[in-house]
Amino acid sequence: MEALYPIIILFVLFFLNIPIAFALMGSALFYFIFLNTTMSMDMVIQQFVTSVESFPYLAVPFFIMVGSVMNYSGISEELMNMAEVLAGHMKGGLAQVNCLLSAMMGGISGSANADAAMESKILVPEMIKKGFSKEFSAAVTAASSAVSPVIPPGTNLILYALIANVPVGDMFLAGYTPGILMTAAMMVTVYIISKKRGYEPSRERMARPVEIIKQTIKSIWALAIPFGIIMGMRIGVFTPTEAGGVAVFFCFLVGFFIYKKLKLHHIPIILMETVKSTGAVMIIIASAKVFGYYMTLERIPQFITNSLMNFTDNKFVLLMVINLLLLFVGMFIEGGAALVILAPLLVPAVKALGVDPLHFGVIFIVNIMIGGLTPPFGSMMFTVCSIVGVRLEGFIKEVWPFILALLVVLFLVTYSESIALFIPNLLR
Repeated sequence: MEALYPIIILFVLFFLNIPIAFALMGSALFYFIFLNTTMSMDMVIQQFVTSVESFPYLAVPFFIMVGSVMNYSGISEELMNMAEVLAGHMKGGLAQVNCLLSAMMGGISGSANADAAMESKILVPEMIKKGFSKEFSAAVTAASSAVSPVIPPGTNLILYALIANVPVGDMFLAGYTPGILMTAAMMVTVYIISKKRGYEPSRERMARPVEIIKQTIKSIWALAIPFGIIMGMRIGVFTPTEAGGVAVFFCFLVGFFIYKKLKLHHIPIILMETVKSTGAVMIIIASAKVFGYYMTLERIPQFITNSLMNFTDNKFVLLMVINLLLLFVGMFIEGGAALVILAPLLVPAVKALGVDPLHFGVIFIVNIMIGGLTPPFGSMMFTVCSIVGVRLEGFIKEVWPFILALLVVLFLVTYSESIALFIPNLLR
Protein backbone atom coordinates (compact mmCIF):
# COMPACT_ATOMS: atom_id res chain seq x y z
CA MET A 1 0.00 0.00 0.00
CA GLU A 2 2.85 2.39 0.81
CA ALA A 3 4.06 2.09 -2.79
CA LEU A 4 0.85 3.81 -3.94
CA TYR A 5 1.25 6.83 -1.65
CA PRO A 6 3.08 8.93 -4.31
CA ILE A 7 0.21 8.35 -6.78
CA ILE A 8 -2.33 9.41 -4.16
CA ILE A 9 -0.24 12.49 -3.35
CA LEU A 10 0.02 13.27 -7.09
CA PHE A 11 -3.77 13.41 -7.51
CA VAL A 12 -4.20 15.40 -4.31
CA LEU A 13 -1.76 17.97 -5.68
CA PHE A 14 -3.64 18.00 -9.00
CA PHE A 15 -6.89 18.83 -7.22
CA LEU A 16 -5.11 21.56 -5.27
CA ASN A 17 -4.24 23.09 -8.66
CA ILE A 18 -0.49 22.66 -8.20
CA PRO A 19 1.34 22.94 -11.56
CA ILE A 20 1.75 19.51 -13.11
CA ALA A 21 5.58 19.53 -13.11
CA PHE A 22 5.77 20.39 -9.39
CA ALA A 23 3.06 17.84 -8.55
CA LEU A 24 5.03 15.09 -10.32
CA MET A 25 8.32 16.11 -8.76
CA GLY A 26 6.85 16.54 -5.27
CA SER A 27 5.16 13.15 -5.21
CA ALA A 28 8.30 11.45 -6.56
CA LEU A 29 10.51 13.16 -3.99
CA PHE A 30 8.15 12.01 -1.21
CA TYR A 31 8.88 8.44 -2.30
CA PHE A 32 12.65 8.83 -2.47
CA ILE A 33 12.90 10.79 0.80
CA PHE A 34 10.48 8.87 3.02
CA LEU A 35 9.80 5.45 1.46
CA ASN A 36 12.96 4.44 -0.40
CA THR A 37 15.69 5.74 1.87
CA THR A 38 18.30 3.45 0.33
CA MET A 39 18.28 5.40 -2.93
CA SER A 40 20.82 8.20 -3.13
CA MET A 41 19.34 11.61 -3.89
CA ASP A 42 22.23 12.10 -6.30
CA MET A 43 20.73 9.33 -8.43
CA VAL A 44 17.33 11.02 -8.36
CA ILE A 45 18.77 14.38 -9.45
CA GLN A 46 20.75 12.59 -12.15
CA GLN A 47 17.51 11.08 -13.48
CA PHE A 48 15.95 14.55 -13.61
CA VAL A 49 18.90 16.08 -15.48
CA THR A 50 19.68 13.28 -17.92
CA SER A 51 16.04 12.52 -18.82
CA VAL A 52 15.97 15.30 -21.42
CA GLU A 53 19.53 14.77 -22.67
CA SER A 54 18.28 13.01 -25.76
CA PHE A 55 18.89 14.10 -29.34
CA PRO A 56 15.32 13.28 -30.50
CA TYR A 57 13.92 15.69 -27.89
CA LEU A 58 15.55 18.55 -29.81
CA ALA A 59 12.67 18.19 -32.26
CA VAL A 60 10.32 19.63 -29.62
CA PRO A 61 11.80 23.18 -29.42
CA PHE A 62 12.28 23.26 -33.19
CA PHE A 63 8.63 22.53 -33.92
CA ILE A 64 7.51 24.90 -31.18
CA MET A 65 9.60 27.60 -32.88
CA VAL A 66 7.96 26.79 -36.22
CA GLY A 67 4.59 27.67 -34.72
CA SER A 68 5.93 30.91 -33.29
CA VAL A 69 7.62 31.98 -36.55
CA MET A 70 4.42 31.24 -38.41
CA ASN A 71 2.49 33.81 -36.37
CA TYR A 72 4.85 36.63 -37.38
CA SER A 73 5.75 35.59 -40.92
CA GLY A 74 2.36 35.93 -42.63
CA ILE A 75 1.99 32.17 -43.02
CA SER A 76 -1.09 31.98 -40.76
CA GLU A 77 -2.69 34.86 -42.68
CA GLU A 78 -2.25 33.09 -46.02
CA LEU A 79 -3.61 29.87 -44.57
CA MET A 80 -6.69 31.72 -43.34
CA ASN A 81 -7.20 33.20 -46.81
CA MET A 82 -6.90 29.72 -48.30
CA ALA A 83 -9.43 28.30 -45.84
CA GLU A 84 -11.85 31.15 -46.59
CA VAL A 85 -11.63 30.52 -50.35
CA LEU A 86 -12.33 26.81 -49.86
CA ALA A 87 -15.01 26.91 -47.16
CA GLY A 88 -16.40 30.45 -46.99
CA HIS A 89 -19.37 29.60 -49.26
CA MET A 90 -20.61 26.81 -46.97
CA LYS A 91 -23.44 27.13 -44.48
CA GLY A 92 -21.86 28.68 -41.41
CA GLY A 93 -19.22 30.54 -43.42
CA LEU A 94 -16.54 31.70 -40.98
CA ALA A 95 -17.25 28.82 -38.59
CA GLN A 96 -16.40 26.42 -41.42
CA VAL A 97 -13.28 28.47 -42.14
CA ASN A 98 -12.39 28.16 -38.45
CA CYS A 99 -12.48 24.35 -38.64
CA LEU A 100 -10.54 24.13 -41.90
CA LEU A 101 -7.93 26.65 -40.75
CA SER A 102 -7.16 24.54 -37.66
CA ALA A 103 -6.51 21.54 -39.89
CA MET A 104 -4.13 23.60 -42.04
CA MET A 105 -2.48 25.12 -38.97
CA GLY A 106 -1.99 21.68 -37.47
CA GLY A 107 0.57 20.86 -40.11
CA ILE A 108 2.65 23.81 -38.98
CA SER A 109 1.94 24.93 -35.42
CA GLY A 110 1.09 21.52 -33.94
CA SER A 111 -0.16 23.21 -30.77
CA ALA A 112 -3.81 23.29 -29.74
CA ASN A 113 -3.44 26.23 -27.38
CA ALA A 114 -1.42 28.27 -29.89
CA ASP A 115 -4.05 27.61 -32.54
CA ALA A 116 -6.90 28.40 -30.13
CA ALA A 117 -5.26 31.67 -29.05
CA MET A 118 -4.52 32.77 -32.62
CA GLU A 119 -8.03 32.07 -33.92
CA SER A 120 -9.62 33.62 -30.82
CA LYS A 121 -7.85 36.89 -31.65
CA ILE A 122 -8.25 36.84 -35.44
CA LEU A 123 -11.39 34.90 -36.39
CA VAL A 124 -13.72 35.18 -33.40
CA PRO A 125 -14.16 38.99 -33.64
CA GLU A 126 -15.04 38.59 -37.32
CA MET A 127 -17.48 35.78 -36.52
CA ILE A 128 -19.24 37.94 -33.94
CA LYS A 129 -19.53 40.78 -36.48
CA LYS A 130 -21.16 38.32 -38.91
CA GLY A 131 -23.86 37.45 -36.36
CA PHE A 132 -22.45 34.35 -34.66
CA SER A 133 -22.99 34.27 -30.91
CA LYS A 134 -19.89 34.79 -28.79
CA GLU A 135 -20.41 31.45 -27.03
CA PHE A 136 -20.77 29.51 -30.30
CA SER A 137 -17.70 31.25 -31.77
CA ALA A 138 -15.66 30.28 -28.71
CA ALA A 139 -16.91 26.67 -28.81
CA VAL A 140 -16.05 26.25 -32.51
CA THR A 141 -12.59 27.74 -31.96
CA ALA A 142 -11.76 25.51 -28.99
CA ALA A 143 -13.16 22.37 -30.63
CA SER A 144 -11.39 22.94 -33.95
CA SER A 145 -8.08 23.55 -32.16
CA ALA A 146 -8.20 19.92 -30.98
CA VAL A 147 -7.22 18.95 -34.53
CA SER A 148 -3.90 20.85 -34.52
CA PRO A 149 -1.81 18.41 -32.39
CA VAL A 150 -3.24 15.39 -34.24
CA ILE A 151 -2.03 16.50 -37.68
CA PRO A 152 1.80 16.47 -38.04
CA PRO A 153 4.09 17.80 -36.76
CA GLY A 154 2.29 18.02 -33.39
CA THR A 155 4.61 17.75 -30.40
CA ASN A 156 2.33 15.13 -28.81
CA LEU A 157 2.99 12.87 -31.81
CA ILE A 158 6.73 13.24 -31.23
CA LEU A 159 6.48 12.60 -27.48
CA TYR A 160 4.33 9.50 -27.94
CA ALA A 161 6.66 8.11 -30.61
CA LEU A 162 9.64 8.49 -28.27
CA ILE A 163 7.77 6.96 -25.31
CA ALA A 164 6.33 4.01 -27.28
CA ASN A 165 9.50 3.50 -29.33
CA VAL A 166 7.78 3.80 -32.70
CA PRO A 167 9.20 5.72 -35.70
CA VAL A 168 8.33 9.41 -35.55
CA GLY A 169 7.74 9.43 -39.31
CA ASP A 170 5.15 6.65 -39.04
CA MET A 171 3.47 8.44 -36.13
CA PHE A 172 3.28 11.58 -38.24
CA LEU A 173 1.66 9.67 -41.11
CA ALA A 174 -0.82 8.06 -38.70
CA GLY A 175 -2.03 11.49 -37.59
CA TYR A 176 -3.46 12.53 -40.94
CA THR A 177 -6.51 10.23 -41.11
CA PRO A 178 -7.91 11.01 -37.62
CA GLY A 179 -7.12 14.70 -38.18
CA ILE A 180 -9.12 14.74 -41.42
CA LEU A 181 -11.99 12.81 -39.80
CA MET A 182 -12.08 15.23 -36.85
CA THR A 183 -12.18 18.20 -39.22
CA ALA A 184 -14.97 16.66 -41.31
CA ALA A 185 -17.00 15.77 -38.20
CA MET A 186 -16.82 19.33 -36.88
CA MET A 187 -17.66 20.88 -40.25
CA VAL A 188 -20.76 18.68 -40.45
CA THR A 189 -21.69 19.76 -36.91
CA VAL A 190 -21.22 23.42 -37.87
CA TYR A 191 -23.42 22.92 -40.94
CA ILE A 192 -26.26 21.38 -38.90
CA ILE A 193 -26.15 24.09 -36.22
CA SER A 194 -25.79 26.89 -38.79
CA LYS A 195 -28.75 25.63 -40.81
CA LYS A 196 -30.87 25.51 -37.68
CA ARG A 197 -29.87 29.01 -36.52
CA GLY A 198 -29.58 30.69 -39.91
CA TYR A 199 -25.84 31.44 -39.82
CA GLU A 200 -24.94 32.60 -43.31
CA PRO A 201 -21.88 31.96 -45.52
CA SER A 202 -19.10 34.56 -45.61
CA ARG A 203 -18.98 34.36 -49.43
CA GLU A 204 -21.93 34.79 -51.73
CA ARG A 205 -20.89 31.88 -53.93
CA MET A 206 -18.34 29.11 -54.21
CA ALA A 207 -14.91 30.32 -55.29
CA ARG A 208 -14.17 29.90 -58.99
CA PRO A 209 -11.33 27.54 -59.96
CA VAL A 210 -9.21 30.55 -60.97
CA GLU A 211 -9.58 32.07 -57.48
CA ILE A 212 -8.66 28.78 -55.83
CA ILE A 213 -5.57 28.39 -58.05
CA LYS A 214 -4.43 31.97 -57.36
CA GLN A 215 -4.80 31.55 -53.59
CA THR A 216 -3.12 28.14 -53.70
CA ILE A 217 -0.10 29.72 -55.40
CA LYS A 218 0.04 32.37 -52.65
CA SER A 219 -0.35 29.78 -49.88
CA ILE A 220 1.80 27.04 -51.40
CA TRP A 221 4.81 27.94 -49.28
CA ALA A 222 2.81 27.47 -46.09
CA LEU A 223 1.08 24.32 -47.34
CA ALA A 224 4.41 22.78 -48.42
CA ILE A 225 5.91 22.77 -44.91
CA PRO A 226 4.19 19.66 -43.44
CA PHE A 227 4.50 17.68 -46.67
CA GLY A 228 8.17 18.59 -46.96
CA ILE A 229 8.77 17.40 -43.41
CA ILE A 230 7.02 14.08 -43.98
CA MET A 231 8.63 13.36 -47.35
CA GLY A 232 12.08 14.33 -46.09
CA MET A 233 11.83 11.82 -43.26
CA ARG A 234 10.29 9.10 -45.41
CA ILE A 235 13.08 9.16 -47.97
CA GLY A 236 15.76 9.52 -45.31
CA VAL A 237 16.95 13.03 -46.12
CA PHE A 238 16.79 14.05 -42.46
CA THR A 239 15.82 12.80 -39.01
CA PRO A 240 12.79 14.21 -37.12
CA THR A 241 15.10 16.54 -35.20
CA GLU A 242 16.79 17.75 -38.38
CA ALA A 243 13.32 18.12 -39.95
CA GLY A 244 12.43 20.57 -37.19
CA GLY A 245 15.55 22.63 -37.90
CA VAL A 246 14.85 22.61 -41.64
CA ALA A 247 11.25 23.68 -41.02
CA VAL A 248 12.37 26.62 -38.86
CA PHE A 249 14.88 27.72 -41.50
CA PHE A 250 12.26 27.41 -44.26
CA CYS A 251 9.70 29.45 -42.27
CA PHE A 252 12.26 32.21 -41.74
CA LEU A 253 13.01 32.30 -45.48
CA VAL A 254 9.30 32.45 -46.34
CA GLY A 255 8.65 35.15 -43.75
CA PHE A 256 11.61 37.36 -44.73
CA PHE A 257 11.79 37.00 -48.50
CA ILE A 258 8.41 35.75 -49.82
CA TYR A 259 5.62 37.09 -47.60
CA LYS A 260 7.95 39.81 -46.24
CA LYS A 261 6.00 40.08 -42.97
CA LEU A 262 8.81 38.86 -40.70
CA LYS A 263 11.09 41.59 -39.33
CA LEU A 264 14.31 41.53 -37.33
CA HIS A 265 12.59 42.89 -34.24
CA HIS A 266 10.35 39.79 -34.22
CA ILE A 267 13.30 37.43 -33.64
CA PRO A 268 13.77 38.16 -29.88
CA ILE A 269 10.01 37.73 -29.38
CA ILE A 270 10.07 34.40 -31.25
CA LEU A 271 13.05 33.18 -29.23
CA MET A 272 11.40 34.16 -25.94
CA GLU A 273 8.13 32.42 -26.85
CA THR A 274 10.07 29.31 -27.89
CA VAL A 275 12.11 29.22 -24.68
CA LYS A 276 9.03 29.65 -22.48
CA SER A 277 7.02 26.97 -24.28
CA THR A 278 9.95 24.55 -24.49
CA GLY A 279 10.76 25.06 -20.82
CA ALA A 280 7.18 24.26 -19.84
CA VAL A 281 7.21 21.05 -21.90
CA MET A 282 10.67 19.90 -20.85
CA ILE A 283 10.20 20.38 -17.12
CA ILE A 284 7.06 18.23 -17.34
CA ILE A 285 9.01 15.55 -19.24
CA ALA A 286 11.88 15.62 -16.74
CA SER A 287 9.50 15.45 -13.76
CA ALA A 288 7.54 12.63 -15.38
CA LYS A 289 10.77 10.70 -15.93
CA VAL A 290 11.61 10.90 -12.22
CA PHE A 291 8.06 9.86 -11.37
CA GLY A 292 8.44 7.03 -13.88
CA TYR A 293 11.67 5.99 -12.16
CA TYR A 294 9.71 5.50 -8.93
CA MET A 295 7.03 3.47 -10.79
CA THR A 296 9.70 1.30 -12.41
CA LEU A 297 11.31 0.54 -9.04
CA GLU A 298 7.92 -0.45 -7.60
CA ARG A 299 6.99 -2.40 -10.79
CA ILE A 300 3.74 -0.45 -11.13
CA PRO A 301 3.64 -0.70 -14.97
CA GLN A 302 3.82 -4.48 -14.69
CA PHE A 303 1.11 -4.44 -12.02
CA ILE A 304 -1.20 -2.37 -14.24
CA THR A 305 -0.49 -4.60 -17.24
CA ASN A 306 -1.27 -7.75 -15.26
CA SER A 307 -4.41 -6.17 -13.77
CA LEU A 308 -5.73 -5.20 -17.19
CA MET A 309 -4.86 -8.62 -18.61
CA ASN A 310 -6.67 -10.31 -15.72
CA PHE A 311 -9.67 -8.04 -16.23
CA THR A 312 -10.03 -8.99 -19.90
CA ASP A 313 -8.13 -10.75 -22.65
CA ASN A 314 -10.23 -9.08 -25.34
CA LYS A 315 -8.37 -6.17 -26.87
CA PHE A 316 -11.59 -4.38 -27.88
CA VAL A 317 -12.89 -4.43 -24.31
CA LEU A 318 -9.47 -3.30 -23.10
CA LEU A 319 -9.48 -0.35 -25.52
CA MET A 320 -12.95 0.63 -24.33
CA VAL A 321 -11.81 0.57 -20.69
CA ILE A 322 -8.69 2.59 -21.52
CA ASN A 323 -10.74 5.12 -23.49
CA LEU A 324 -13.09 5.61 -20.53
CA LEU A 325 -10.09 5.97 -18.23
CA LEU A 326 -8.43 8.54 -20.49
CA LEU A 327 -11.64 10.52 -20.95
CA PHE A 328 -12.02 10.68 -17.17
CA VAL A 329 -8.38 11.58 -16.57
CA GLY A 330 -8.56 14.17 -19.36
CA MET A 331 -11.18 16.06 -17.35
CA PHE A 332 -8.57 16.76 -14.67
CA ILE A 333 -5.11 16.53 -16.25
CA GLU A 334 -3.74 18.52 -19.21
CA GLY A 335 -3.28 16.37 -22.32
CA GLY A 336 0.51 16.57 -22.60
CA ALA A 337 0.94 15.69 -18.94
CA ALA A 338 -1.49 12.77 -19.29
CA LEU A 339 0.56 11.54 -22.23
CA VAL A 340 3.93 11.48 -20.45
CA ILE A 341 2.41 9.95 -17.30
CA LEU A 342 0.05 7.31 -18.71
CA ALA A 343 1.56 6.24 -22.03
CA PRO A 344 4.49 4.36 -20.37
CA LEU A 345 1.93 2.52 -18.20
CA LEU A 346 -0.60 1.62 -20.88
CA VAL A 347 1.56 0.86 -23.94
CA PRO A 348 2.94 -2.44 -22.48
CA ALA A 349 -0.62 -3.59 -21.68
CA VAL A 350 -2.02 -2.94 -25.15
CA LYS A 351 1.03 -4.47 -26.83
CA ALA A 352 0.57 -7.61 -24.74
CA LEU A 353 -2.91 -8.04 -26.25
CA GLY A 354 -1.70 -7.47 -29.79
CA VAL A 355 -2.69 -3.82 -30.28
CA ASP A 356 -0.38 -1.99 -32.67
CA PRO A 357 1.37 0.75 -30.61
CA LEU A 358 1.00 3.07 -33.61
CA HIS A 359 -2.76 2.49 -33.57
CA PHE A 360 -2.87 3.05 -29.82
CA GLY A 361 -0.97 6.31 -30.28
CA VAL A 362 -3.73 7.61 -32.55
CA ILE A 363 -6.38 6.58 -30.01
CA PHE A 364 -4.45 8.13 -27.12
CA ILE A 365 -3.81 11.49 -28.76
CA VAL A 366 -7.36 11.93 -30.12
CA ASN A 367 -8.66 11.05 -26.65
CA ILE A 368 -6.52 13.54 -24.73
CA MET A 369 -7.42 16.30 -27.18
CA ILE A 370 -11.10 15.77 -26.35
CA GLY A 371 -10.06 16.21 -22.72
CA GLY A 372 -8.81 19.69 -23.57
CA LEU A 373 -12.42 20.75 -24.23
CA THR A 374 -13.96 19.38 -21.04
CA PRO A 375 -14.26 20.95 -17.60
CA PRO A 376 -12.87 21.36 -15.05
CA PHE A 377 -9.31 21.67 -16.45
CA GLY A 378 -9.61 21.66 -20.26
CA SER A 379 -6.69 23.79 -21.46
CA MET A 380 -8.24 24.93 -24.77
CA MET A 381 -11.49 25.70 -22.96
CA PHE A 382 -9.72 28.08 -20.58
CA THR A 383 -7.56 29.60 -23.32
CA VAL A 384 -10.52 30.51 -25.52
CA CYS A 385 -12.88 31.56 -22.73
CA SER A 386 -10.28 33.90 -21.21
CA ILE A 387 -9.43 35.57 -24.56
CA VAL A 388 -12.98 35.82 -25.89
CA GLY A 389 -14.52 36.70 -22.53
CA VAL A 390 -17.10 33.91 -22.35
CA ARG A 391 -18.53 32.34 -19.19
CA LEU A 392 -17.86 28.61 -18.80
CA GLU A 393 -21.59 27.85 -18.54
CA GLY A 394 -22.27 29.36 -21.96
CA PHE A 395 -19.24 27.69 -23.48
CA ILE A 396 -20.20 24.23 -22.19
CA LYS A 397 -23.73 24.62 -23.56
CA GLU A 398 -22.36 25.29 -27.05
CA VAL A 399 -19.42 22.88 -27.11
CA TRP A 400 -21.19 19.60 -26.30
CA PRO A 401 -22.29 18.87 -29.95
CA PHE A 402 -18.64 19.15 -31.00
CA ILE A 403 -17.53 16.85 -28.19
CA LEU A 404 -20.10 14.28 -29.36
CA ALA A 405 -18.80 14.58 -32.93
CA LEU A 406 -15.23 14.02 -31.74
CA LEU A 407 -16.33 11.02 -29.65
CA VAL A 408 -17.77 9.46 -32.82
CA VAL A 409 -14.36 9.87 -34.49
CA LEU A 410 -12.66 8.41 -31.40
CA PHE A 411 -14.95 5.36 -31.56
CA LEU A 412 -14.21 4.94 -35.27
CA VAL A 413 -10.42 5.09 -34.97
CA THR A 414 -10.50 2.88 -31.85
CA TYR A 415 -12.34 -0.02 -33.44
CA SER A 416 -11.11 0.25 -37.01
CA GLU A 417 -7.35 -0.10 -37.20
CA SER A 418 -7.52 -0.12 -40.99
CA ILE A 419 -9.05 3.38 -40.95
CA ALA A 420 -6.82 4.72 -38.19
CA LEU A 421 -3.64 3.52 -39.92
CA PHE A 422 -4.81 3.88 -43.51
CA ILE A 423 -1.96 6.16 -44.65
CA PRO A 424 0.92 4.35 -42.85
CA ASN A 425 -0.35 1.01 -44.19
CA LEU A 426 -0.61 2.50 -47.68
CA LEU A 427 3.04 3.57 -47.64
CA ARG A 428 4.56 0.54 -45.90
